[in-house]
Amino acid sequence: MSQGASKKHTRTASEEGLAAFGAEVRQLRKARQMTLAELANSSGVSISHLSAIERGTVSASLNKISRIADALGVPEEWFFNHRPGSGPLERAYVVRQSNRRNLNLLYDEPIEQSGYADQLLSSSIGGGFCLGVSDYRPYSEQVVDQYFSRDGEMHGVVLDGELELVLEDETVTLRTGDSFSFPGEILHVLRNVTDQPARMIWVNSPVIIPRFSALGADEQLPQSNKKKNG
Repeated sequence: MSQGASKKHTRTASEEGLAAFGAEVRQLRKARQMTLAELANSSGVSISHLSAIERGTVSASLNKISRIADALGVPEEWFFNHRPGSGPLERAYVVRQSNRRNLNLLYDEPIEQSGYADQLLSSSIGGGFCLGVSDYRPYSEQVVDQYFSRDGEMHGVVLDGELELVLEDETVTLRTGDSFSFPGEILHVLRNVTDQPARMIWVNSPVIIPRFSALGADEQLPQSNKKKNG
């Protein structure tokens, strides 16, 4: 093993923690499509300090962590997701079932509002695509009526149950084992219209997570435009 590789794998717990926190801030900022300047303006933390935090070269005070989390629209604990492992690479890249992250925290939509629970299967939201699993409550269409569109691609496969996929003005029934792929710009919605729960694994690319993933009841777009993002 080279000297460089040895140093890479013998970082202290403190150094590993700084790097992990900085990476989380950078990944979420980019997923929110925010620049450093925009995050600095929203959080009140200087660009130079934010840049150093993202590089993992300086620590952030509790006050700064709180302000950064608020600006990015997540609770502070989002940045400190604990993944056990015997080595730094396992801790960085392997996700145990019990340590999946709750993506509803990023959407500003609890399951009672969205009708489904999203968990992150990917080890981070910093790559070119995002892998997750959704659990849909029975009759989720009773609380979900937003149509979405986004850049990139949408892919998925139904693991259990039955889901209704609406693409523009077409309605498709998806059953266990059925899958789909379509451009994200197509207006779409997935919902459970049955009395049984349903589960789906999905992949989105690129990783884009708007600050608010759906419009509220008082923010409806004209019917001709349906609704936004996703």
